[in-house]
Amino acid sequence: MNARRDFVKKGIAGIVAGGALSMTGISTTLAKEKKEDLFKLGIAGYSFVHFKLDEALAMMKKTDVHYLCIKDFHLPYKSTSEEIAAFHEKLKQSGVTGYAVGPIYVKTTQDIDNAFDYAKRVGVKLIVGIPNHADLPYLEKKVKEYDIRFAIHNHGPEDKLYPNATSINNLIKDLDSRVGICFDMGHDTRDNQDAVADLNKYSKRIFDIHLKNVTSATKDGTTCELGRGIIDIPAFVKMLRKVKYTGSCSLEYEKDMKDPLAGIAESVGYFRGVCIAS
Repeated sequence: MNARRDFVKKGIAGIVAGGALSMTGISTTLAKEKKEDLFKLGIAGYSFVHFKLDEALAMMKKTDVHYLCIKDFHLPYKSTSEEIAAFHEKLKQSGVTGYAVGPIYVKTTQDIDNAFDYAKRVGVKLIVGIPNHADLPYLEKKVKEYDIRFAIHNHGPEDKLYPNATSINNLIKDLDSRVGICFDMGHDTRDNQDAVADLNKYSKRIFDIHLKNVTSATKDGTTCELGRGIIDIPAFVKMLRKVKYTGSCSLEYEKDMKDPLAGIAESVGYFRGVCIAS
């Protein structure tokens, strides 16, 4: 497995170094020889926190990624119906689909109301967010009312509410099945958890994945290029297939955030290379 991982990493690094930021041709040619995966590759909007929408879409085009988790700095919560329509049209022209909104910090029941209203107006069926424990019964009520799923995001050892996937599952396991997890595999690992094992254990409640790698399984671990961290990405892809995950694996790239294109391209290329080689 390590030999395969090194082979893929070196191959993708060579492609990126050669300036081939788009993997379209390689992916299309080789994917014909394999069964198409149930999951899709996307990008978490936070990766583009320092960029306007047009700039973000240009980077997505260069890396041939077509799904975006929408952040409010690109589509504000108070956007009008006309502004939302124009936003979706701009995405469509770039071949991108906005599949979810968030993460949204919902600190009150009013915030929860606003989040569901926003998602309904945007036209998505998934919210990624961080609610207070005491508000989970109210959140469940809104999930039933709107028939929009809500995926709670874990944020690692600094997060007193939801440090890892287990902490979320323990609180939601008896709630409506539309309350689930946005599995940040990097933060889960930083909390000294096994991301591959947690994907296996909680797959039925994982609605979204923030795809990333980290430098160490400690609080001090930081985001790095997908093929350069401690998480075994080939094993993670294997588990995605084993549990038949059908959601998005959205790259959340938090390194070099003011100049992220090279790292995003390398990470996207590495992930696609692993999917092809596995």
